[in-house]
Amino acid sequence: MVTFLAGGTGTPKLLDGAADVFDPAETTVVGNSGDDVELGGLLVCPDVDTVLFHGGGVLDTDRWWGIADDTTETNAELHRLADAAGFEPGPRYLDDEAQVAGRDIARWRRFSGVAEFMEIGDKDRAVHVTRTSLLDEGNSLTEVTRILADAFDLAVDLVPMSDDPVASIIHTDEGAMHFQEFWVAERAAPAVEDVEFRGADEARPSSETLDALADPVVVGPSNPVTSIGPMLALPGVERALHETPVVAVSPFVEDEVFSGPAAKLMEAVGYEASTAGVAEAYPFADAFVLDTADGTELDRPVVRTDTKIDGPADAERVARAVAKALAELTDSAGAEAA
Repeated sequence: MVTFLAGGTGTPKLLDGAADVFDPAETTVVGNSGDDVELGGLLVCPDVDTVLFHGGGVLDTDRWWGIADDTTETNAELHRLADAAGFEPGPRYLDDEAQVAGRDIARWRRFSGVAEFMEIGDKDRAVHVTRTSLLDEGNSLTEVTRILADAFDLAVDLVPMSDDPVASIIHTDEGAMHFQEFWVAERAAPAVEDVEFRGADEARPSSETLDALADPVVVGPSNPVTSIGPMLALPGVERALHETPVVAVSPFVEDEVFSGPAAKLMEAVGYEASTAGVAEAYPFADAFVLDTADGTELDRPVVRTDTKIDGPADAERVARAVAKALAELTDSAGAEAA
């Protein structure tokens, strides 16, 4: 059994080639829900849905977002109506009172659907309608995710990190904004001053997540702050990671990040934007997979390979390096026990 912590595109790209290395039937993927957003009354779970759509064979792998060849007629009509009404484009964050009204799971991340600032495809939207409706019928986010996973015929077990709301809030020189506003609408342009995981202190990891963390864990090359950070902010998660073998794949080659705003966000929360910074952020990681060009010296075992992932063959190569690192940890633990 093995568990992957998945957020953003890094870990899903690793999963693209992991099936030939780790048996999907014995694999659990814990998805980040810190960057979920309620848009026009629908709960959108970007990181969970990337795994859901990829496992279902429908992911748009050019963008690593949404469903391939999806139409966007509803989104286009929303923009036409907003333009006709004279509304300014951009995110329309609901007021403070609305943020904590209604369904609890959507707290602190509610946006109006007027001039929808995230492009949601029509088939993609059907997933969000189904998810939100099932939540309103009384199901938990974990239960809903498993229903959707069955509909997409996922081979792995996919669970969200929590059934409680946690919102990744980016504090910038232009004010506080939800991660999706920062990343999608603002293109990560504002200077970042801090990152807050609102609600994490009161939230709890689901029992399914805690059960999964009892198995060996793989932290893929995801953003350590906004993809993995919300999980680590949940009470009990980091403690659980200290008690199980953990292998992490660095999203950096020394101080060069593969993609996304990880460098900017790491510096904002006090870590060096580098592999060394990732190691500091992950004190629970027992071993690392680093790129062959990454000469960073760590105080933990390292397996090196070409960690750039541009397709399934690359992903399989990195997954085999992860498996090697896990095997070495297991062998070492066995030798110490003997």
